Amino acid sequence: MKSENRLDASLLNPGELDQLADLVNRGRPALVDGQGHRMELPQPIFEMLLHVVQQMQQHRAIVMLPEDETFTTQAAANFLGMSRQHFVGLLESNEIPYHRVGSHRRVYFKDLRNYQRRRDHARRAGMDDLFKKVKEAGVYDADYSGDAR
Repeated sequence: MKSENRLDASLLNPGELDQLADLVNRGRPALVDGQGHRMELPQPIFEMLLHVVQQMQQHRAIVMLPEDETFTTQAAANFLGMSRQHFVGLLESNEIPYHRVGSHRRVYFKDLRNYQRRRDHARRAGMDDLFKKVKEAGVYDADYSGDAR
């Protein structure tokens, strides 16, 4: 199935994959059409396109979603890697904003990403705190090589 939001590198032939490599190794970022008209790209757009090209070189599909794309509760739970039941609990506890379409809950992609960032930040802070406590307790051996002797 073809989708305007999905770029699938497996659909490219070997010559087109070689062209991707050429794109990565060029100078100042710009788009050039068949008539030679050149439009220079702002750095953030260039970096995003470069990331797309690099992923496609690795035969990975890319999916682009607008921030206002809506997800069902099941799709959102799948995106975050959790059960639907747990996800609905997060909605009901106002951890993630949602709206209703009829009797169904819908969540914007931007709100999923915001929750994901907050969750990842809290996890990282918890791990950093745990590491600090272990180190302060003197039970962390930085020289441990992993050999079980």
